[in-house]
Amino acid sequence: MPDILETEQNMALTDIYTDHKERIDTAVVLLAAVILIGIFNNFILIWATLGVIYLVAFREANALFGVDKNSNIYLAGAIWALAAFYPKADDLFLIAALVVAAIYVYDPQREVKGLFAFIYPTAGMLFMLTLYADYGIYSIFWMIMIIAGTDVGAYAVGKSIGKTKFSPTSPNKTLEGVLGGIGMGVLFGVVVGAGEYGFWLAILVSAATAAISVFGDLFESFLKRKAEVKDSGNFLPGHGGALDRVDGYLFGAIMMVVLLRGLL
Repeated sequence: MPDILETEQNMALTDIYTDHKERIDTAVVLLAAVILIGIFNNFILIWATLGVIYLVAFREANALFGVDKNSNIYLAGAIWALAAFYPKADDLFLIAALVVAAIYVYDPQREVKGLFAFIYPTAGMLFMLTLYADYGIYSIFWMIMIIAGTDVGAYAVGKSIGKTKFSPTSPNKTLEGVLGGIGMGVLFGVVVGAGEYGFWLAILVSAATAAISVFGDLFESFLKRKAEVKDSGNFLPGHGGALDRVDGYLFGAIMMVVLLRGLL
């Protein structure tokens, strides 16, 4: 009997892998890449990796906002190149936002949605680079654990006991799932961050980052519903676009930098 049960379990696992092969393979490659990048812990490597994600996400954001002309991507590339040398990458976002705003004021025929498409995801990616530059690779690991915990918790709790709809923007999200996700994000965040940053700071930063990451995900859901698309792109086989993977981090990175800068 145990042999039969073991065989059935193995077959079930095989079926799961077969049904989700592309998604699982991509996830394994991404995890391996993240681990290797973390081991090398080199600024230029982090900058280059985030830069690729940023430029792909930038094109996807323009498509979701319905921006026909994608000329702003040249400014985005220039800003990211400058971020390799300028000590405060988040300050570059303010400068870039002023430049883009000036362009749209100078040429009123441009649709203002291009300005919003530039701000998102430029702000989040520059703050993410700042998080690494100012607080090191451990802060990136901390952020990943908080937001990954939030995602896992929201999915598990939402699927198991979720009943109350959270927002019409994303009908599949439930209030129970959101609260469970934030709770799991805080738990992961405290486990990872308390030793480095202290218990109470770890709770505060983890809770705020987990909560805002939910709305980062919700914001991208809003854009996709407006654009009537399922995924932001096909950059990652089985996972959709770059924005689909970093939506929570775009909001979470800003929250973490602001809180750490103010409270440390």
